[in-house]
Parts: sequence; structure tokens; C-alpha cells
Amino acid sequence: MRAQSTTAEGEAPATLPRAALGAAPVVFVLLWSTGFVGAKFGLPYAEPFTFLALRLAIASALLAGLAVLTRSPLRASPVQYRRAAVAGLLLHAGYLGGVFFAIAGGLPAGVAAVVVSLQPVLTAALATRLLDETLVALQWLGLAVGVGGVALVLAPGVLAATETAAFPLSGVAACVLALAAGTAGTLLQKRHGDDVPLLAGTAVQYAVAALVLFAAAAATETMTIAWTGRFVAALAWLVVVLSLGAVLLLFFLLRRGTAASVSSLFYLVPPATAVEAYVLFGEELPVVSLAGIVLATVGVALVLRPPRS
Repeated sequence: MRAQSTTAEGEAPATLPRAALGAAPVVFVLLWSTGFVGAKFGLPYAEPFTFLALRLAIASALLAGLAVLTRSPLRASPVQYRRAAVAGLLLHAGYLGGVFFAIAGGLPAGVAAVVVSLQPVLTAALATRLLDETLVALQWLGLAVGVGGVALVLAPGVLAATETAAFPLSGVAACVLALAAGTAGTLLQKRHGDDVPLLAGTAVQYAVAALVLFAAAAATETMTIAWTGRFVAALAWLVVVLSLGAVLLLFFLLRRGTAASVSSLFYLVPPATAVEAYVLFGEELPVVSLAGIVLATVGVALVLRPPRS
């Protein structure tokens, strides 16, 4: 069976297999969760703003070239491209820049993840007012359960971090700003993203975010990069898998679903990352974290469950 798929100006086939549509959220979570692994591999060889700016600049060039090669639509009004630029600043410079800065400044990754994991709740609360989205009581319960699941997954690491060092105030502030920027960017992308060609619009987002991050790097960093094989591999992974694959898939999901339901998928990112860290780095996966994985999955299932008429 085939299901209709909404796309912008013919940029994708009009129909997609139902199985592919059903698998899209799972694929997104798996791809997005590898970003933390890529950052762990690459950050020792480049400072955060420099690393992110380089990544986004390369991704912008690749997407622009792909748009030309595939003859994807490029036409949009200046207002639409300006909105795309603002969304790019929020999602890529604000959200990613804030998280990378916090972690590079000494804030434990688990603590950063707990702060930004509040995004689905914040997005859902604002979407009911700004986007006229409606959530039933069971979906609100799912959002709350998801927060609890993420907290359980990250609890062992957060508790260990609190015993060894105090949290840097600048790192906490950066995470709060990242949370606000990610929420605002998601809402803006949901409201106006359909009006902008997917490939060209995303290329503009990356280009604007890269310029801002390059300026931040020039002002605060040495911009020195150790071009090791490990760094190149991490950079290639983050560009191709995250900036091209995962982000385009995120925008596709936002075009098909509500901002609240798509944001709830971020509850599954910390559990997926915990499993990947266990497999790749041998990091511990305590029983409480396993319970959190189950709880977060249940929370997302409740949010994504179609409400009864």
C-alpha cells in the first residue's frame, strides 16, 4: 500500500511506501543520536564554534550543489528566505552552538542533555498557542513520562558529575539559551518551512549559521584544527549523516506532523546515545538507565498515538 506524502513543489515523489513513512521517525532518532558520538570524536581536535562553522559551511555547499544538480525548486520570496535564515540561526547556531559551547566549557554532557530534553514540553506548550495545535490529556501525560524517562537514562552520569565538580554557570546559561533557540527554531520551521524549497532553504540556513559561528570562533577561539584521520572521519560523518540526512529528515517530519509530536522524538535521543556509547566506548549502562529507555519510549508512543475522535 502507498500513502500520500506532502512535499514542497515536487521536490520528492508524490507517494512513498507506508513502511518507509513509518520508519522515518526511527531512522531520524538513530541518525540524530550519532551526533553526540561524532562530537566526542571530533571536539578534541577543534574548538566548538570552529568545528560547527566548518561543518555547516561544507553542508551548505553540498546542499546548494545538490539543488542545482537535481534541478530542485529555488524560487522563494526574500521574506521566505529571511525566515529560513532566522530558523537556521536558531536551530544550528543557537541550539548546536550553545550545546557544544557548554560541553567544551566543562558542563557534563548528561547535564546538558537533561536541560535541552525539556524542549518537547516547551514546544508543545507554545504550539498550542502559536500553531493552534491540540494535544489531548494522554499526549500531555506522554510528554511528562518522556521527561521522566530521559532523567532516568541520564541520572547515573549526572549524579557522578555532581560528586566531582560544580557546574560552570556559563555552561548552564548556554544550555538554557540552546533550549530556547531550539524551541523557537522548531516552531518557526513548522510555521513557515513549507513555504521554502527544502534543499535551497536548508542551504541558506546552514550558510547563515556558518557565518555567525565563524564570527564567534574568530572572536573567542584560536580556530586551530588538528587534521587527523579521526577528525576528518568525524567531520564527514556529521556533515553527511547529521547535517544532510538527519536534518532534512527532521524538516520532512515537521511538514507531515505536528511540532509537538516531532519534538517528542528527541526524548529517544539520549537513550539511543547511551546504547551507542555502551557499544562503541564500553560506557556503563546501569539498570536505572535501561528503565529510563523503556519509560522514554512509552512517553513518545503516547504522544504519537492518534487521539480518538
